[in-house]
Amino acid sequence: MSDASGEQRSVVPHAATGTPLRVLVADDFEPVRTLAVRMLEKLGHHDVTEAADGQEAIEALEAATHHLLLLDLSMPRLSGLDVVRWVNDRPEIGAALTIVVISASAHDERPALAELGVTRVLPKPFRLQQIADVIAHLPLR
Repeated sequence: MSDASGEQRSVVPHAATGTPLRVLVADDFEPVRTLAVRMLEKLGHHDVTEAADGQEAIEALEAATHHLLLLDLSMPRLSGLDVVRWVNDRPEIGAALTIVVISASAHDERPALAELGVTRVLPKPFRLQQIADVIAHLPLR
């Protein structure tokens, strides 16, 4: 697998590394954030930050390095697409970050997401196994 720069990255099940992830969950619906946090904790990832809108997501990404961003598209202040564009403009933040869109309407946004380099989309409601599968196949950077 190669990233946007064409550099090769190996894809190894992340669970094999034993490294806990720092995860950001950005969704304006609090029950979705709570569910995602519980699932991540069940999978052994306790360093989870929550953001209730796109602006909070950007502030969290500026404050600390995250490995995984679970991102809703429809949020106040800044949309998920705005957050993806912001990340894409900052390679120092995006280099270590995998973005997974979580959205009930992501199907309609797939062309725009693909154009922005987002290929991982989970429909709402998502299941524990879907989150586990995403984590297991995160690229090592």
